[in-house]
Amino acid sequence: MSTSQLESEVAQTDPDSTVTENSEADESESDESESDEIVSEETGSDEVPGQGGTRRWIVRACAALIVVIAIVSSVFAGIFGWKLRERGEVDAAARRALSTAQTYAVTLTSIDSQHIADDYDHVLAGATGDFKNMYSQSSGQLKKMLIDNKARSVGKVVDASVQSASTEQVVVMLFVDQEITNNVSPDPRVDRSRIIMTMQSVGGRWLAAKVEMA
Repeated sequence: MSTSQLESEVAQTDPDSTVTENSEADESESDESESDEIVSEETGSDEVPGQGGTRRWIVRACAALIVVIAIVSSVFAGIFGWKLRERGEVDAAARRALSTAQTYAVTLTSIDSQHIADDYDHVLAGATGDFKNMYSQSSGQLKKMLIDNKARSVGKVVDASVQSASTEQVVVMLFVDQEITNNVSPDPRVDRSRIIMTMQSVGGRWLAAKVEMA
């Protein structure tokens, strides 16, 4: 029997050799398992290394997005509030100017030759700018004509509406009936006029800056 055949028979009949090989295999598998456990403990989860970092990045990005959305919402809320407040101020200005224009239209179209000086003073008190200058310059001739004809007129606003408005200027359209009597026509006659009146805010008061009659 040759030497190689003898060694083969010994290996087959030697149980210790087989046990040793199996033990070494078990120890290798155990080492690999322990290594996997260490990696799992270091990453804090069962995830593959790298996935935890990606998840944290997503969480931070979402948090940042929420902050941005909150800031943008706050800005838009501020702008909306400001616009709403501005709209309220314009509406309030339009209401005050409309009311003043209606009262002033009656003052402007109601003239009595018997107390014409007071009537003219009231008209000038409610005027400003170019209209006040124009009315003041023409008052001399108008006064004489009204006195000579013993004229009298009474105005009444039939309808009025705001054409445009801001906090400083409001344009109002008025429809006015004016009842007129004089020496030539002792019986009253009614003149109907459309007046476009531009009201301006001056020192907290609304005054007529422009008056167009049609």
